[in-house]
This record gives sequence, structure tokens and C-alpha cells, in this order.
Amino acid sequence: MVKRGYFGEFGGRFVPETLFFALEELELFYEELSKDPGFWQELNKYLNTFAGRPTPLYFAKNLTDYANGAKIYLKREDLLHTGAHKINNAIGQVLIAKKMGKRRIIAETGAGQHGVATASACALFGLECTIYMGTEDARRQELNVYRMRLMGAEVRLVPPESATLKDAINEAMRDWVSSLKDTHYVIGSVVGPHPFPTIVRDFQRIIGKEIKSQILELEGKLPDAILACVGGGSNAIGAFYEFLKDGTALIGVEAGGKGIGFGQNSASITLGEIGILHGMRSLFLQDEYGNIAPTHSISAGLDYPGVGPEHAHFFKTGRVKYLRATDQEAIEGFKLLSRLEGIIPALEPAHAVLKTIEVAKELGKNSIVVLNLSGRGDKDINTVRNFDGSL
Repeated sequence: MVKRGYFGEFGGRFVPETLFFALEELELFYEELSKDPGFWQELNKYLNTFAGRPTPLYFAKNLTDYANGAKIYLKREDLLHTGAHKINNAIGQVLIAKKMGKRRIIAETGAGQHGVATASACALFGLECTIYMGTEDARRQELNVYRMRLMGAEVRLVPPESATLKDAINEAMRDWVSSLKDTHYVIGSVVGPHPFPTIVRDFQRIIGKEIKSQILELEGKLPDAILACVGGGSNAIGAFYEFLKDGTALIGVEAGGKGIGFGQNSASITLGEIGILHGMRSLFLQDEYGNIAPTHSISAGLDYPGVGPEHAHFFKTGRVKYLRATDQEAIEGFKLLSRLEGIIPALEPAHAVLKTIEVAKELGKNSIVVLNLSGRGDKDINTVRNFDGSL
């Protein structure tokens, strides 16, 4: 028997009693709301007219020729309003909060894309917005900090200087405990206590639904493989979920950072162990005593020591294959896609560009590969330029 809120042995709700009742309220409210066709019609209206869905499935001919293998398609989530897939979930959750009578939204952000998307959705629906962001991430993503503030959000920077996404989540949860009556916490990925992994997944499933209908129209068959980067895991879940029962190979690419050494990467699936953090049981990077390990990634959005529990389940069951890409490989993928296709990717999906080429070569010319291009790279230009000084 599958326990409620679990994906196999992963998931759950490991929170203080105060939060338990807030999560129970959210779960019950969402269960009823998700059965209402009117809710999805309203959400789809905003996704279409405000966010810019559906996004194209683009045949990357130059990248395909370069790989000399399978046809490569890009799911262009980078073309969405605010620049990434995060807007799908932000609009959905802020709409829930509005219907629950909440007047204030809090959120955490790493690369800033979820923060920007949440600030945008709050402006749309007229709600107060507070975004927590690690000091180090804010330094790396200064432009996104300005964008959030421009749209009316308060951005609270989390010390110390090394603070990243994990620390921002900690502070956001502390805020939520003390402000439950009028505040909803918009978690940005498929992480956290139940029901957040399910809610976020449901709002990101539209990516895979569109891929399936678009590729059938373009090619008359399903793709042989779909690739996506994995930090917390929302864009990957969104791309993969509709294909779980099909024969399509599903491949997630984690941040391999500088290597496999302690504190040198953010590859929590392939290098992590089972643990509990941020209200969930999942796979986390830990030391020998079970303490959460420091992380590193050139990409702020992948710099997290854990992964969503459903991804941990997919890894344990073998349904999804997970690879690692180093900082250097991400930079190379960033530059290659920019040069060959005129498309500048965010550093997060840039981790999967070279792996997509490898898979395309392995599968051969009669096959089809889709890369979920989850965000655009305007925010990362300075990081790439400073990495090797070549731009």
C-alpha cells in the first residue's frame, strides 16, 4: 500500500505541528480545487495570455548536424514570460493562494527565476510578495534581484556570504511558521513536505503534455529520449511525467560542479544518501555523520544539496537515468548552443546540452531526442564571461 504523500519510500511531511495543519489545509483545498474544470480553465487562460503558452518545440537543425546523430528538438520554455518554466508553477500557486484568501506570498529563489516569476504573478493578482535569496546567489544574479524589486517584491537576502538556495528555504520556512494565517509559501520546485511536490509537478506537467502533442504532430511518433537538467527537479518532472508509461528514455542531468569531491558538486541523486531536510525524505549530499554537505555549482539554480522525492523514487526504480555534467561542460554547452542556434540558454539547461549530443550520437539518425530548454541565459552572461574571460 502506497502511503499518502510518498513516492515509494520518499516524500512525507516532516514538519513542526504548526506547519502540519497548514499543509493539511493546503492539501484538502487543492484536492477539491484540482477537481474543478473551471480552475484549470482559469489557469490556462493566464498561462496562454500572460505567460505565453504553448511554447514551441523547435527543431535544432544546426545542433543536429553537429551531433551527426538523432534529430534534436528543443522545448522552448526559455520563451516564457520572465524567462523560464518557473512561471507555470508561480501562476498556479498564487492563484490557489488568492482563492484561499491569503494576502501575502513568500518564496525562496536560487537563480532568481522562481523569484521573478513569483513577483510577476503577485503583481498580476495584487498580492504582497517577499522573496528570500541567499547572499551568494544574489551576487551571482544581481539582475534578477532588481527585476523582483521592480515588480514590487521585497527581497530579503540571507546571510552568511556563502548562503545559497538551502539557506533561503530555511528562512522562508521560518517566516511561514510565524505568518500562516495570511501567508502562502510558493515553493519553487518539486521539493518540500507533502503536498508541495505533487502540486508543483501538476503545474509543470503542461511541459510534457505539449511535447507529446507537438512531437506527434511534427514526427508522427514519440521521442526516443528526453533530457532535462535536475536541481530540485521541477522542469525535469514537467518534461518527463507524461512519458513515464511510454518507451521513451528519460534522462536527468545534475550539476557535477568541479568534480565528485566533498563540497565540489550538487549531484544529490548520483552521489547522495537518504536523509530528511526541508520537510521531506529524499536523497541529499551528506557527510559521514549525516550532516548536510556544502554544495557547489556554477549555476545558482542547481546549487541545492537535495532533490525532489519523486526523482529519488525514479532513480531507485531505474525509470529515469541520471547523469552529471561539470561546470566546464555546462559552459561549453552554453557557448555551443549560442553559437550554433543563436539561442542563449540558462546555465541550468546548459548542463544538458553536451549530454544531449552524446545521446543523439548513441541513438543514431533514425531517432529523436528532446532537450527541455527550461530557461534563457541573459541572467548568466556575467557568470560565463567571468568563468574564463573568453567573451
